[in-house]
Amino acid sequence: MAKLKTGRHTSAIKAWRKSEKLAAKNRGMKTRIHDTSKDFSALVAKKDMENAQKMLPKAYSLLDKAAKSGTLHWKTAARKKSRLAARIKTIAQNPSVK
Repeated sequence: MAKLKTGRHTSAIKAWRKSEKLAAKNRGMKTRIHDTSKDFSALVAKKDMENAQKMLPKAYSLLDKAAKSGTLHWKTAARKKSRLAARIKTIAQNPSVK
């Protein structure tokens, strides 16, 4: 890379570019997780057991991938997975309760 004016370091510029790319990737992953969990919650609210159970592995997969890549902490992913499973369990045990 060519030498720049004083006070602007090439390594800092490269680091900034890299951080922007990673932030965009993490933002996209978190958005997909949020959208999937909202869709899952809507299915649970409608008590649509069949489709909710089909969506659960997809949500688990997204959370596991986010934890693997470092977008989410592994314990955060585990907590979210546990809460999804608990929500589906409540409507499975007692269909009359939301």
